[in-house]
Amino acid sequence: MKASHIGAIVLALSGLVSFASIAADIEAGKAKSAVCAACHGADGNSANPAWPSLAGQHANYIYKQLNDYQAGRRINASMTGMVALLNDQDMKNVAAYFESQKLKPIAFDAELIEAGQNIYRGGIVAAQVAACIGCHSPDGHGNGPAGWPSLKGQHPEYIVSQLKMFRQGMRANDAGRMMRNVAARMSDGEMEAVAAYITGMQ
Repeated sequence: MKASHIGAIVLALSGLVSFASIAADIEAGKAKSAVCAACHGADGNSANPAWPSLAGQHANYIYKQLNDYQAGRRINASMTGMVALLNDQDMKNVAAYFESQKLKPIAFDAELIEAGQNIYRGGIVAAQVAACIGCHSPDGHGNGPAGWPSLKGQHPEYIVSQLKMFRQGMRANDAGRMMRNVAARMSDGEMEAVAAYITGMQ
């Protein structure tokens, strides 16, 4: 493994926000998540591809994103307003609630599956794009302790939108620029293909 890759992993791990330091209350999280339902669904299954599904997502990852919105490390006008109403315990409770929910299947473009699988599992050698499987796992479930999100069953449109935001530098809360470096070397078509494959992991 290259030293640069090791350094990026160390940065990712050292940048994690501790989730275990305060016990989370799922029922309290359910009550507090009522304001999230309009976009993310009452059970964390978003009906609108513009917004991510949170059901089954790692609590540690959700908690970090909420902190990043609150601190201005991740920018979204709607989310900035929402997180302003949450304290640290609220964020942990909401994160735990959504992690406890079951993700529902989402439609995807089956014609893109083969190309997307090649990228997800083998990367894009010519463009020096690493395989997604290394961080997001063979089944797309990610790695909660390491802070790498589950992508399984996510809206393909949302995945593409986030990859484009990383490519443009509009989203920059990835440790060690890992996602920005990956997305910078991907075409729109490659993003769409890998997104379809990821969504198909249901």
